[in-house]
Amino acid sequence: MSEIEPLSPATRRAVAFSMIALHALVLWALLQVRTAREAVGEVRPILVDFLVPPAPPKREAAPPPPPAPAEPVQTPPPQPVPPEPVKTPPPPKPVVTVKPEPAKPKPAYVAPPPPAPKPAPVAQAEPQPEPRQALPAPVAPVAESTSAAPAEPAAPPPPSAPKEMSIRSVSYLAPPVLNYPALSRRLQEQGRVDVRVLVDALGFPRETQVARSSGYPRLDESALATARATRFVPYMQNGVPMPFWVVMPMIFELRN
Repeated sequence: MSEIEPLSPATRRAVAFSMIALHALVLWALLQVRTAREAVGEVRPILVDFLVPPAPPKREAAPPPPPAPAEPVQTPPPQPVPPEPVKTPPPPKPVVTVKPEPAKPKPAYVAPPPPAPKPAPVAQAEPQPEPRQALPAPVAPVAESTSAAPAEPAAPPPPSAPKEMSIRSVSYLAPPVLNYPALSRRLQEQGRVDVRVLVDALGFPRETQVARSSGYPRLDESALATARATRFVPYMQNGVPMPFWVVMPMIFELRN
């Protein structure tokens, strides 16, 4: 039987160190197991009970009101676009000349017929013995008319036509004031209007007419209105006021 060789000091130290390390490892493992158990024992389960509230009773929805009948929408028909008027100058107004009516001649004076001449007396024939004739009855003389018809006065001569006067030879009691229409100013209407005026014996315009048109009715009407509002000094002839004609030129001109 062989003898066991004694261990060297180094081997002994290694074995001792290994034993110490093994014991330390076993002790550490035991400590870990105990700690795990304590941790597991301390954990208690938590029970949670979820209470679900009861669902509210369903309410029956009220039936929706019947929809109101839709009113038909009337679409207005498209209005036709009027074409732009073509501006044409108005035709000149015709000059209307009023001719004075000629005076009606009075019937000529007819003289009454002269009285019938007195017949001469018939001489009576001397009676003869044979044969005896009857004398004719004497003719009664016609009596002369003592009452003659009164003579009619002679007809007065017809009045003379009004005299034509120049605008420079007349005077005014109310001079003409020309009114330029505002619309004519905006439209830049210009021109000259000659107005022929018949002035009576008192100096009032009795008749007005356009002798020359400007081509614009507004200017012509304004010129006629100006002539009607004018008052003239009466024209005297041998101390007697007489009517006369005169042409009044009126110029409408725009100036800056």
